[in-house]
Formats: sequence, C-alpha cells, structure tokens
Amino acid sequence: MAAARRIVIENCAIATVDADDTEYAFGHVVVAGSRIESLGAGKAPEDLENVVRRIDATGHLVTPGLVNTHHHFYQWITRGLATDHNLFNWLVALYPAWARIDERMAYSAAQGSLAMMARGGVTTAMDHHYVFPKGSGDLSGAIIRAARETGVRFTLARGSMDRSEKDGGLPPDFAVETLEGALAATEATIDEHHDASFDAMTQIAVAPCSPFSVSTELLTQGAELARRKGVRLHTHGSETVEEEQFCKELFGMGPTDYFESTGWLGEDVWMAHCVHMNDSDIAAFARTKTGVAHCPSSNARLAAGIARVPDLLAAGVPVGLGVDGTASNESGELHTELRNALLINRLGAHREAALNARQALRLGTYGGAQVLGRAAEIGSLEAGKLADLVLWKLDTLAHASIADPVTALVFGAAAPVTLSLVGGEPVVENSRLLHVDEDAVARSTREEAQRLARIAAQA
Repeated sequence: MAAARRIVIENCAIATVDADDTEYAFGHVVVAGSRIESLGAGKAPEDLENVVRRIDATGHLVTPGLVNTHHHFYQWITRGLATDHNLFNWLVALYPAWARIDERMAYSAAQGSLAMMARGGVTTAMDHHYVFPKGSGDLSGAIIRAARETGVRFTLARGSMDRSEKDGGLPPDFAVETLEGALAATEATIDEHHDASFDAMTQIAVAPCSPFSVSTELLTQGAELARRKGVRLHTHGSETVEEEQFCKELFGMGPTDYFESTGWLGEDVWMAHCVHMNDSDIAAFARTKTGVAHCPSSNARLAAGIARVPDLLAAGVPVGLGVDGTASNESGELHTELRNALLINRLGAHREAALNARQALRLGTYGGAQVLGRAAEIGSLEAGKLADLVLWKLDTLAHASIADPVTALVFGAAAPVTLSLVGGEPVVENSRLLHVDEDAVARSTREEAQRLARIAAQA
C-alpha cells in the first residue's frame, strides 16, 4: 500500500464492529487505495505520503458500510399498494402487475432501490429477482448495470419460479419458467457475471423463490448447480404460519425439514425472514451455519410476526438485515431496519434484553457480510479489509444531545451521510449520490410505475 493514494479521516468516533467490538471515541482511519491501511486512537500520522484527501470528521461516527441481505428491487414501482394485506393476499393482489415487468421497468426500479439504499449508508446491496415474464428482456443484466452505475458492491440472487397457478402456486402461469429454463438461465447468469475475487463488485447466488412457488426439483437441482459453480444459495423460508401449513400439507414436514431434505441447509445458504421457527429449527440452522436475513419492517407491514433474532444469535446462527422489497417496506433504506430490528424484537419474549444498539449495528454490517459470504472482506473496519465505510454526521439537531454515537445512530433519526466509500471510492458526499442523478431517477421510477399500472389495468 506504500505507493497507493491515501484518504485520511480523523477526529471522529469509530465503531469498528470487529470481533472485540473495538471503538474509539476520538480516532482516525487511513484508506490506501481500495483497502483500510490502518486505524486507531488519536490523530493520524502526519508523515503519510500520497495523501490526496484529509478529512476533519469532528462530530461524526465512522462505521463499516451497511450490508443489505434481502431485497426485491422491481417492487420499487409498486409501492403503496395492498397496504392492509397479509403475505398471501398481498402476493395475490400484486402478482398480476409484477408479471408484466420488462427490462426498462426493472432497470428503473433497480436504480430507485439502489439510490435510496446508497444515500442511506448501504455499501453492499443485494437483489433477489425471481420474476422473469416471457419476452421481458435481459432483466438480470439491467439490474447489474444499475448497481454498477450506482457504485455499490452487489450480489444478484438470480431467482426463479416454476410452480404457477395451474400447479397450485401463486404466480400467473405466464410469469414462471420451466425447470430446465430456470436452471439454464441461472447458470448462464453465473457464467457471465459472477466474480469470485476478494474485491468483487458483482456476485451471483442461486435463488429459487420459495417453497410455494417452486418445485422440489428446482430446489434440489438449484442447490446442486450452486455447489457445482461455487456460489451461494438464497430463498425465502418460514415467513408465515400459512407457509408452514402449506409445507406440512404438501410435503408432510415443516419448512426447515423440507429445506434440509432438498439440500438447502448449509454455511453457503441464507434465507429471508425465518419468522416461524421452533427450537429444533433454530438448532438445525445453528448446526449447519445457515444464515438468516432479518426483515423487521416487512414482517411488521405484512403482519407476519416477530422473528426470534435473540435466540438465533444465541445459538450461533449468522444473521444480517434486509430491507425486503419496497412493496412491503415503502422507505427502502437500511437504517430503518437497524432501529426496527431493535425495537420490534423488544416486543418479543426477551423484552428489553432482546437487542442493544451495538448488536443492531452488527446485524447491519458484519452480520450481513457473514450471510453473503464476505466477512473476510467487508463488514468491519480492520486493516487489510476493503475500504467500505460510512461517515455519519451526528452533531446536528437530530443527534447532538445524545452522548453515545452508536446509540445516536441506531436509536435516533436517520443520520446524514457525509461520506460513503466503496473500495475507497466515494459514492455519497453530503447525502447526495455522486454517480447517479437522483432527480432523474425519481422521474424515471414515477413514469415506469405509471406505465406498469396502465399495462396491468388493461390486462
């Protein structure tokens, strides 16, 4: 790193979220090229070479960049609909519109979703995209292009569905793929876009949608495909009571046992929601190191229930946070999930001991890196890791009277982002995106939402 260009951030509080939860009330971070070179208490050394920027971060907190572990970008253009529905009724109401998305809509919706997350401190995003209507264009390519343009690190969970209405599933018949088609398209997406390198900006996961929209064969063969290609696996699991009943009626077992029978438990797997899990389910996840994407706002919006996050963590299950699709979380930014994960879990059995501010921050950073399989590279501030970090402004009216900066960040209002770096490259400055025109994205998403609504109404 000796010859690399350096950025020095100093005079700030630092929450490293490392294994020891090291914090500095007054410290510095030195970024060299794409990596964190050093960090510690006090001011940075004065004799550093090739310093291209030195930031006086008085009044700020530096944390690892936030990591989002579950999302459906396309839903950005169907926000605010079916607001009083549970999951199954919500899906029935919205699938007819989702089944008519095309490449232009997917690109615009991805831009909106990514922009909202990035300006709120997300440096690594993911999208679980599983709706591929016939003749809709290159949806995966459009989504990846939007992420590349925004400048964030990205995992596309290439989803699929092959159980439609005629098979007892929820999606319209024309909105699903065949078993063979889904597997072939997923493999092609991996071959074209997956980067396994340490500093990868784009990775692909294999992600059949859910037990009630995919066949057992798609789950089983999808797991085989993922392991043959060396990529991760993602799906929805144990989100609602209805899902548990569905699995028992159709497969004679609950969701966790069903997933295990199809090869879908393991340290290369993470599942969204995991709300309705008993002690045996949690033990199975802990034994296999299967990860969980906790989506508290969406679970509340759809009245799905409260996930047993304290019990999952106590058992050693990797847990990250997810925005989930913005048709069930209209704000679409991850800071809300830090706060809601803490507050909603305190409504459960553990009450005020459920989660604290630092545990919530860990869920949104290192926990997310764990479930995406990237904890060696991101998720904490440590020398040698990628320089994905956020500088939060905490000296304004919204936070200035809260003495502890981590408490201010998690319990308080959404904090302004003064600087967000991804691999040492600025993505956000003073709460504005640097690579994307937010106003143009807003216009585009509004136009595409209106176009989709017209098409769906005509159909």
